[in-house]
Amino acid sequence: MRSLLWAGLLLAGSAGAATIEGQVTLYLDGKPLRPEEAAEAVVYFRPAAAVTVPAAPPPVEMVTLRKQFSPRILPVTVGTEVRFPNQDPILHNAFSTSKDNGFDIGLYGQGEGKAQRFDHPGYVRVYCNVHHSMVGHILVLDTPYFVRPDAQGRFRLKDLPAGKGDLVVWLDRATPWHAQLVAGKAEAQAVKLELAQKKIPPHMNKFGKPYGRSGDGGY
Repeated sequence: MRSLLWAGLLLAGSAGAATIEGQVTLYLDGKPLRPEEAAEAVVYFRPAAAVTVPAAPPPVEMVTLRKQFSPRILPVTVGTEVRFPNQDPILHNAFSTSKDNGFDIGLYGQGEGKAQRFDHPGYVRVYCNVHHSMVGHILVLDTPYFVRPDAQGRFRLKDLPAGKGDLVVWLDRATPWHAQLVAGKAEAQAVKLELAQKKIPPHMNKFGKPYGRSGDGGY
C-alpha cells in the first residue's frame, strides 16, 4: 500500500510539472521588431483534457489613463470581474459589442469606476464612446495556463498537465499562432507574428454611428 501511495504521489507531481518554452518575434513589413515589442502578446495552453478554471478569480483592473486603456491587452479567465477606474480629469466610457460579452458601463468621471464580469470565453474589444482612439482588448480564457513574454520575447509556461494540447500566441494586430503539441515533450517554440492590422481599427460609437469631431478632444 505504501509503494502504491508513493507511486500515486509521484504521478500527481509529474502531471503538473510539464513546461512549454519559446520565443516570440514580431515582424512589420517582413522586418523584425525590438524583442520587447512582444511583451504585450498572450501565450496560453489549452490541454486536450478538461481543466478546472477557478470559480471566483480575483478582480482585475483596466484603467483609463491619458486617454488610453491600461493595460491595453488584458488576459483573464472566465468569471473574472474587470473594473474600469478613471484616472483622467475628464469623462470616459467603456463599452463593447463583442458577442456574448457585450457591455456598456456608461459615462463616468474620475474615480474607481464600475466593474463588468465576463462569463464567456472569447475576445472582447473595448472602446470609449467619448474618444475614438481608445481601444482595449480583453482575452477571456477557459484555461488557467497563460503567460506574457518577457522583455526579450521569451516565454515559459510551467506547472502544466502533461499531455496533448493547443498552444496559442495571441496579439491584437496579428493572426493568432497555433500549434498542437505535447506538454512536457515539446521542443522550444519559435513563434513569428507579422503585424498586419491597425492599432486603432475602424469602428463606430456605441450607437452604431460615426464619432464626432470632438471624439478625441483634449482635456
